Amino acid sequence: MRSVRVPIFQIDAFSSRRFAGNPAAVVLLDDFPDDALMQAVAAENNLSETAFVAPDAAGELRLRWFTPLVEVALCGHATLAAAAVLLDHVGQRRDTVVFHTASGPLSVHREDGGFRMDLPARTVTAGPTPPALSAALGTVPIECAVDGANYLALLATAADVASLVPDLGAVARLDRTGVVVTAPGDGAHDFVSRYFAPAKGIAEDPVTGGAHCALVPFWAAKTGRSTFLARQASARGGELACRLVGDRVHLRGSCALYLEGHIEL
Repeated sequence: MRSVRVPIFQIDAFSSRRFAGNPAAVVLLDDFPDDALMQAVAAENNLSETAFVAPDAAGELRLRWFTPLVEVALCGHATLAAAAVLLDHVGQRRDTVVFHTASGPLSVHREDGGFRMDLPARTVTAGPTPPALSAALGTVPIECAVDGANYLALLATAADVASLVPDLGAVARLDRTGVVVTAPGDGAHDFVSRYFAPAKGIAEDPVTGGAHCALVPFWAAKTGRSTFLARQASARGGELACRLVGDRVHLRGSCALYLEGHIEL
């Protein structure tokens, strides 16, 4: 079968400089190929997520996201990366893009030298801490909650989050596909977090927009506030300006272009 040459970009999302934030690949298509081929491309890229963008019959932009192992229903940093490609690096420069996704329409707007995403907030439900979660983290959280797919574990300090060394094999065996750990910020930030999802092929995600769809309502309920400056305390690290607006979460961040090229499909 004859191969097709398509554009690919790699963007460092939630960072104003290269080699920080969360790298995502963005593949621009005329239409989506078989799921197995997109999964193979994501595995080949071996990044937390690869975003695939293609127009539908009506000309609306469709967006899908794949980790190295599975397709996911929402990915914040790869949405930010896809928007940066379309708004800054392809075609005529513009200020807004709307993607149609498994999580509904997601809009991204140019704002304050970066980009603001409008994502659905997640319902966060408090519950008892499973012993398996404490064992996997190597510490007993102060509080535990779930946002559907993930556990959310509250620790005492930002230093506790930064120094955490979970048993990733045990995390992968939990009955949720990911674990968000969070704590109050260290002064410069309102709260900090890390995200582990080895069951999805992501040992630790550098900066996770989707996790903040739960973190923002979680911290809003605790503080009575609606705006936050957050930091994800991974080795690469990233900063997010966050706002809770009804049942939506607005996340603002910058992007840095690392790579532009083509792949053969």
